[in-house]
Parts: sequence; C-alpha cells; structure tokens
Amino acid sequence: MGFETITVERNGRLAIVSLNRPQSMNAMDGVMLNELANCFEALQNESTIQVLILKGSGKVFSAGGDIKAMLGTVGEGSFDIAEIMVDISRMVKALYSLPMVTIAAVHGSAAGLGFSLALATDIILVEEDSKLAMNFIGVGLIPDGAGHFFMKERLGVPKAQQMIWAGEVLNGFAAKKLGLVDEVVENGTAVEQAGQLAQKLLHSPLVAMIETKKILHTQKQAELSNILEMEAEAQTRMRKTEDHLEGIQSFVEKRPANFEGK
Repeated sequence: MGFETITVERNGRLAIVSLNRPQSMNAMDGVMLNELANCFEALQNESTIQVLILKGSGKVFSAGGDIKAMLGTVGEGSFDIAEIMVDISRMVKALYSLPMVTIAAVHGSAAGLGFSLALATDIILVEEDSKLAMNFIGVGLIPDGAGHFFMKERLGVPKAQQMIWAGEVLNGFAAKKLGLVDEVVENGTAVEQAGQLAQKLLHSPLVAMIETKKILHTQKQAELSNILEMEAEAQTRMRKTEDHLEGIQSFVEKRPANFEGK
C-alpha cells in the first residue's frame, strides 16, 4: 500500500506504523485519518503480523486533529465533518480489534485525537516529559476517536468525566500514576523501548495472548461502536456552537478563549 501521510514497515512478525506529517506535528487531517483507517483495516487480514508498534515521526507522537483544517481551509487537508467522523470510527474500530498486540510509543505530545489513538492500543509507552492531554474542551469540543470509551476503560466513569472536563496536560509520570499509560521511559527512548518490548513479545506465546485480547475486546465492541456513533453525532453539533468557533479562533490567535456556554 502506498501512503502520503503514514509509513508502514514490516519485519517478520512485526509491523511499525508511523504517523508521518512531522512538519505539522503529525496533526491528523482528512488524508491521514483515511489512510490510517485503510491501513488498520488491511492489517486485519495480515495473519503473519503478531505485534504492531504505532509511533510518530519527528518531534511528537501527534498534536491531534488538524486545527487549521477545522477552520475550513479549502484544499486537501480541509475537514468534511461527516466524512471525517466515518474515517475516525473506521480507524478506531480496526485498531482496537487488530488480531495482534499493539504498542504505542509516545514521545513529545499526544493530544486530543492523538491521545485517543494512543489509548486505542494495548500497551502505551510514554517518555518522562511527554505531554498527554484529552484537551478537546479547550476548543469547545468533546473527545472523539472513542476518547470517552478509552478514558472510561482506564479510569472509570467519574474520573474519566473529570479528566475530560479539565483537559489537563499530564507528563508521563502523572499519566502513569492515574493508570492512563502503562510504562514511563527515559526521554528519547520510547521507540527503542517499544522495539525491545516487541522483541520480548515475539518470544512469548503470542497465539494465546492474542486469543485473550480477542475474547476481552469482542465483549466491548458493541459499546465501542455505540460510543463512536454518539461522539460523531455530538461532535457535529459541537462544531456549530459559538464556544467552538471561539475556541479555534483563540487557538489560532494564541489568546485565552472567552467561552459563554453557547
């Protein structure tokens, strides 16, 4: 498969998928979301791949959704919200149900949709100074990419709700303490450490491990689909609110937002 915004490497039973828009901090535009969805769906049929590493090229894992595209810039990267939500749902469902052990190697920042993407993997490695945030609230939106589902799974409903409302930026240690991520590694080593973990897994009884994943994840797929549908419907409404317009405008203008609950 040929891609513009991601790369896929294969090495025996290991695959490495890299977000590859380093000039935009791997912000996910329509092209990247479509390519990630296509990639993960294609990997569903790769019976020889048993471990997958997901990482970002350049300085960060992913800054999240492409804010500039949200402003409605015409062109390849612009947002068609209905189409975007379809691709986000495809991407998350396919990643969550992959018949392989998935590892996120997070360096720099994983924000918004970028954090949702990392949370969709089985094992999350982050560097000490990583900046992790479910920060949709900052632009008057709700989490998408099943952010509600994954935060709830790792934190429980009350804490997930509070974290989503706060939109707090966490470093690796704070995220680990909460249970949002699995391992904290030294700065600059996330990809290396993910590779070492992958090699350890490749010398483990992976057939049994993947079967356990299938049993546990299959029970959650209906709930995941329902949450994705609810997020898509609600996000479409949120994008029409005055608070959202103010949020993205203030982001671009680098000033505090003046939200009015409208």
